[in-house]
Amino acid sequence: MNTPAPAPVRGVAMAAFALLALLAGCASTPPASAPQMALPANFKEQGVWQPAAAETPVPEAWWTLFNDPVLDALESRLVLDNQTLKASYAELAAARASLAAAQASVLPHLGAGASASRARSGDGGSVHNNVQLSLNASWEIDLWGRLSLAVAGARASLQASADDLAAARLSLQATLAQAYFTLRTSEAQAAVLERTVQAYTRSLDLTRKRHAAGVISGADVAQAEVQLANATAQWRDALADRAQTEHAIAVLVGSAPALFSLPVTAKLPAPVDAPALLPSTLLERRPDIAAAERRVALAQAQLGIAQKAYFPSITLSASAGFAGSALAGLLSAPNLFWSFGPALAATLFDGGARSAAIDQARAGSARATADYRQAVLVALQEVEDNLVVAGNLRGDEALRQRALASAQRALAIAESQYRAGTVGYLEVVSAQTSVLAAQTTLLGIRSRRLAAISTLLKNIGGRWAPA
Repeated sequence: MNTPAPAPVRGVAMAAFALLALLAGCASTPPASAPQMALPANFKEQGVWQPAAAETPVPEAWWTLFNDPVLDALESRLVLDNQTLKASYAELAAARASLAAAQASVLPHLGAGASASRARSGDGGSVHNNVQLSLNASWEIDLWGRLSLAVAGARASLQASADDLAAARLSLQATLAQAYFTLRTSEAQAAVLERTVQAYTRSLDLTRKRHAAGVISGADVAQAEVQLANATAQWRDALADRAQTEHAIAVLVGSAPALFSLPVTAKLPAPVDAPALLPSTLLERRPDIAAAERRVALAQAQLGIAQKAYFPSITLSASAGFAGSALAGLLSAPNLFWSFGPALAATLFDGGARSAAIDQARAGSARATADYRQAVLVALQEVEDNLVVAGNLRGDEALRQRALASAQRALAIAESQYRAGTVGYLEVVSAQTSVLAAQTTLLGIRSRRLAAISTLLKNIGGRWAPA
């Protein structure tokens, strides 16, 4: 059993405790700094993009600008039922628990114990009992900032997880919007091919009648049959593409394909104009860039922790309780014991393990910095690419509309001349092929333009909240 310490010893212990507590309070960790990058004042391809006339902010729900209630409803289901997002929510919860654990390591730890034993010493020795009740407390003084660095790293990891969740949500929302545009494009293509099949069927009936009348040869009938068969196969392919896209949308919104269906409209949403883009605005809003920046902070914190390993750890510990030979009368002054004092632990030789850990952490910090800069460059490239696509396709769509009108006029002339017997059926086939190709190309341009615009809106419309 411990005896009470003399008064001078207790005074020295209390003074040491006060000094260590003061040093712990003064310990600070330098804030992590984000990597610096030189950003252009404007995007290179800004000139080919025509921004909206009014500088209205893009809403967080950027897809609502397309004014499609079906798309709005699908995006709402995505946030609630997408399984990938639910996994990201679980990762965020784990990161929040890790931060709580790191914060707990800074606080004192308190424990309690109770024990009872019966023992005998030597052969024929007396048997004695030992009963003990105790309280134990310990607190590692964070003189060098190692524990605060661990907390800062856990907080950066939590924010990175929150940004990862926002980036995943934003990416899935864009994926759903583009899948929806693809679905409507497939429907429109199927509608065009269905009308084409009907027109080719009428043309085949006409050639068969003219062949029966001896006006044309069987070659024209064969050409009409081939044309109809090809168009029918393309129509079936378009229906299959539409079905597969619907299945993909079902999975995105967390539903089994067999339990999900969308009504056919065969209409694409109208393209919208977005505000002008600035690189600085882009970097402020993209959660994937924010996540990369937070991982730089995490790597810097880990480097600091590795460097602090050269310093000793100082722990204040205290214990108090009662110990005696019997439970009766245990809680009495003669059975009281207590102890208090600091403990210092330091590694004198580790064969270079701490130096290797620092080198590893420094390499991790360099990698996180490079990953951040690469994320910025990829983001800028993505915007530049879609500025080119959206700007150029806007002009291409007008050209293709005029080309389609010309092809339809040429087909009407060819059909009239064929009925008059002045041209062969091959001229009609060529004109029909041109019309179908022009319609298909125009639908593809509209779909690509919608995809490019949705990507631009995603980049400037997505927002995320701090963890």
